[in-house]
Amino acid sequence: MAKSFDVIVVGSGIAGLSFALKVAEAGHKVAIITKKNSAESNTNYAQGGIAAVTSATDFVEMHVADTLNAGDGLCDEVAVREILHDGPKSIDELIRLGVAFSQLDDGRVSLGKEGGHTKRRILHVQDVTGKAIEQALLHAIADSERIDTFEHHFAVELITAEKLRGAKKGGKSGNRVLGLYALNTNTERVETFAAASVLLATGGIGQVYQFTTNPMIATGDGIAMAHRAGVEVRNMEFIQFHPTAFFSPDGDRFLISEAVRGEGAILRNMAGDPFMQDYDKRKDLAPRDIVARAIDLEMKQSGARHVWLDTREIGLKHLHERFPNIYAHCARRGISLEKDMIPVVPAAHYLCGGVKTNLDGETSLAGLYACGEVACTGLHGANRLASNSLLEAVVMANRGAVAVNNYLAEKVPKQSKLPDWKDGDVRDSDERVVLSHNWEELKRTLWDYVGIVRTTKRLERARTRIQTLESEINDYYWNFKVDESLLELRNMILVAQLIIDCALQRKESRGLHFTLDYPKQKKKAKDSLAEPS
Repeated sequence: MAKSFDVIVVGSGIAGLSFALKVAEAGHKVAIITKKNSAESNTNYAQGGIAAVTSATDFVEMHVADTLNAGDGLCDEVAVREILHDGPKSIDELIRLGVAFSQLDDGRVSLGKEGGHTKRRILHVQDVTGKAIEQALLHAIADSERIDTFEHHFAVELITAEKLRGAKKGGKSGNRVLGLYALNTNTERVETFAAASVLLATGGIGQVYQFTTNPMIATGDGIAMAHRAGVEVRNMEFIQFHPTAFFSPDGDRFLISEAVRGEGAILRNMAGDPFMQDYDKRKDLAPRDIVARAIDLEMKQSGARHVWLDTREIGLKHLHERFPNIYAHCARRGISLEKDMIPVVPAAHYLCGGVKTNLDGETSLAGLYACGEVACTGLHGANRLASNSLLEAVVMANRGAVAVNNYLAEKVPKQSKLPDWKDGDVRDSDERVVLSHNWEELKRTLWDYVGIVRTTKRLERARTRIQTLESEINDYYWNFKVDESLLELRNMILVAQLIIDCALQRKESRGLHFTLDYPKQKKKAKDSLAEPS
């Protein structure tokens, strides 16, 4: 029997939690479904901060100009202006929830500066901003009587009116979301959840790459679910590789925030020489795509496995106060930031494409909304400006909540009964080695062929390999009982296909998509659209 709610939220980062609070305040019964514990999200790992105009010497139009410049001609200018205009109000709401942003000695808010920003406008809580916001939101969620949280539940598939009646796509009008199936990973049973509205806030896709700053949960589940339901997905080729992830031989990719360079750190090659002046007039504060490609080229030319990030001129006191988490991590690795340099390499970090939404968070499927990294609003264009992501998440969560409240006020008819999940006569697998091998091959393929610098030949090789993996996993999916690792791998393979399909459509180099076959940029920027499922 289905568990019934007004709204289902999939994901427990800043987007999902902010949205859940808003719709609960309007009197709706809300379920939060999260595949791990509630605190495990990309938000929790965000170090740098949240960008918004809060200084008397800064202006929204300057923030708009910086965002458009970073987006390399593909931003939706209306979306940029509206989201950034709502930024200061959203910051005030976070403060009211208890987020204590770092302050200067005189009591003013401490504002950081990151690559691509012409002004200091990054609010932060030392270097653990995401964690501080996450904790404040979780405390508010715990106090709400209208929100039920289902931890260790993996959202498997959306239930739509079209699927329920078995109609062919486009055959009948009135398609809308009715709920979803979720695997309870404690009981290993798939449960049915009914709701008139569903928000996807599942975060990013970093785990499709061999090296990433993202946590293990970032497997693109929301994008895969939406695409299988026929929802529009766009601009998946724009993967932001963070330039400075901590390098270690064992594969540890701890994030070294861009804010460190904003405070004066300098990138140096293995000879100890600074090199960013050779690539961009903004030097170490160039946008992330430029810095990541510069590091990639420096490493390839020298054969080095990393470059250096030099923090020695910042000063011990400021390093301790501003970056205590980074300082402690490096110290555990035997590196003292006041006298040693940090070994850094690029790593997959953020997706600028995703499920297409309007400025109310609405997707192309009635009742289905998306917010945060899973969504593509047009704010980031071809390259995200540093620290705009947390801002977009909270602004769009607020907008989406208003839209959902209005949608539910229209007295959307509730489905009287949803069918239970049927396992049929599938069995437990005794060939689980297939999953681990395919997982590793997928991540290596994306890293080697769909990375920072691409070619058509590399992309086609990747597509061939991913198609083989898809065939194997689809056979596995239909013949064995589902579990978390199988579901994640199935989603990751689909997401990889969407990235490759979009990348092959783009016959130019723009923003985060750089291809040696088409190094120049076309005059008119266009979105890429993922092939319909």
